[in-house]
Amino acid sequence: MFFESLLNAIPGGIALGLIWAILALGVYITYRLLDFADLTVDGSLATGGCVAIVLTVEGINPILAMIVAFFAGAAAGVVTALLNTKLKIPAILSGILTMSALYSVNKRILGGRANVSSAAAETLVGRVANLLNMDYRGLDKNLISIMICIVILAILVGFLYWFFGTEKGSAIRATGNNKVMATAQGINTDRCKIIALALSNGLAALSGAMISQHNFSADVNMASGTIVIGLASIVIGELIFGEKLSFWIKLVGVIVGSLIYRLIFVVAVQLGLKTDDLKLIASIIIVIALCLPTIKNKIFALKSKGGKANAGA
Repeated sequence: MFFESLLNAIPGGIALGLIWAILALGVYITYRLLDFADLTVDGSLATGGCVAIVLTVEGINPILAMIVAFFAGAAAGVVTALLNTKLKIPAILSGILTMSALYSVNKRILGGRANVSSAAAETLVGRVANLLNMDYRGLDKNLISIMICIVILAILVGFLYWFFGTEKGSAIRATGNNKVMATAQGINTDRCKIIALALSNGLAALSGAMISQHNFSADVNMASGTIVIGLASIVIGELIFGEKLSFWIKLVGVIVGSLIYRLIFVVAVQLGLKTDDLKLIASIIIVIALCLPTIKNKIFALKSKGGKANAGA
């Protein structure tokens, strides 16, 4: 019974893992490439979902709605960047301020309501289902979301691999590695932060838009704990793939990390754990993933020290 239930739940876990992977790619840009602790994504993801579902309800093509959602999230990222670069507000506080403001903005987007639902047939998932003569509920809904996300992620990985190989992308990476040195080389680090934060939060909003298309609804609180999911995906991916591989493999690693993270949740739920405990599980996963490299280095150092002692004897 357990394994049958688990197998039935896996497609949904994979679908959500791929959807959250879009967010994880955005968090990777700020967390790893720019070295900027940005909490804006906890608001911009919901912004993307709210914008996408409202436009879908209004009859706008869902693909166009998702594109608009991306730019809405990018705008939120620009606000955070301006608070940090022009007003000299610390990075974490800049993100918190924007995230808090976005709650009110998202409520306005939803017309003062806490959530808005759309007819399933109006969403991207529903339209693809009709096109392929599939059901937009149950297993078919998950399969459709998986197909859509694979296409989106393939495009995003290709674009990010190209962009961060360009002069502007390299400047962003240089800013994250050493801001002082980048400034000395004539790089406009403020502009790099604005571009990176806009791109990061645009991807977070795109993830939110896909969530709303998958669930046929958007909620003002749908982004709670978003940054934890992004960070967990990154550290799990790095734990599996390592940190010294080519850039495109690192991006794929983030996607794989998101999938594994979501599947861990699926197993946890099937084992009977309450959904209220999932955030605790997420925190434990991150702590373990972050501590493992340190533990490995200490074990290696102890072995090396022991080996030298034996050689000296």
